Amino acid sequence: MSRKIAGPEIERLVQLLGRLPGLGPRSARKAVLALLKRRNELLIPLNDALQQAVDKIAECPECGNLDTVSPCSICQDPRRDDTLIVVVEEVGDLWALERAAIVSCRYHVLGGHLSPLDGIGPDKLNIAKLVERASAGGVKEVLLALNATVEGQSTAHYVSEQLASTGLTVSRLAQGVPMGGELDYLDEGTLAAAFKARRKL
Repeated sequence: MSRKIAGPEIERLVQLLGRLPGLGPRSARKAVLALLKRRNELLIPLNDALQQAVDKIAECPECGNLDTVSPCSICQDPRRDDTLIVVVEEVGDLWALERAAIVSCRYHVLGGHLSPLDGIGPDKLNIAKLVERASAGGVKEVLLALNATVEGQSTAHYVSEQLASTGLTVSRLAQGVPMGGELDYLDEGTLAAAFKARRKL
């Protein structure tokens, strides 16, 4: 049985931080200690930033991104390619693609993937809004940038079926050998996907 080493406020802070992805109880304790030691430089500004996030950040009604403006900054940007919608599972996926700066397009966040075992069916995802946006005109291609998991693949299949009536080009990200990857270390599924996606040089 562990003993309490701090007051309930500090313990609660450790417990809450420990719920974040990538932070266990030990990492959360270290983070809390760093915050407490640097109260003026870290803790107070973090508190202010979190309060502003609670007050201002909302889901974009168009694409599902999170931002402080509505519609979000991406949907408001007139320099974006309106002919391409890239579909992702989560906001983190959108942010990853934006960091890579590969393409300047429109996005659509589904809010997860199909998972019947977890009770997540098509009605729980932002699929109807995607079909509506794709059918509105001006869009030529919908790129399904979904995770290469069983759930991601089944979600991609379902979404492509829903978009079939639009007559748009529906594509997906290529899968296979990553840059710098050595064949000996890759799993069979990745190798099979790479073999199927081979192209002429």
